[in-house]
Amino acid sequence: MLRLTQAPDIAMAALWRDLLCEAGMPASVQRQHLGAAAGHLPPGECLPEIWLTYPEHAERARALLREFHHLPQRQWRCHACGEAIEGGFEQCWNCGALMPQ
Repeated sequence: MLRLTQAPDIAMAALWRDLLCEAGMPASVQRQHLGAAAGHLPPGECLPEIWLTYPEHAERARALLREFHHLPQRQWRCHACGEAIEGGFEQCWNCGALMPQ
């Protein structure tokens, strides 16, 4: 097994693990329960980690995570109030109007 990276939180760790597994690179999340020890241990020691089952997948796994971090974000302008909306939102945060089709 090989430690690939640390994740900022358990949700991102699970997302990254699933992404790697779906790409045919078995991975697991370690240290997922150490968040409760924050304050008693150094912060860097409490972050969840992604571990690859097969070290030979490391280069491909790092490339996949880099691609994932650089996915383009969807942007649209609300037709009701003109607010610029970014990310995966399908409803305007300002007025509640739905994203145009």
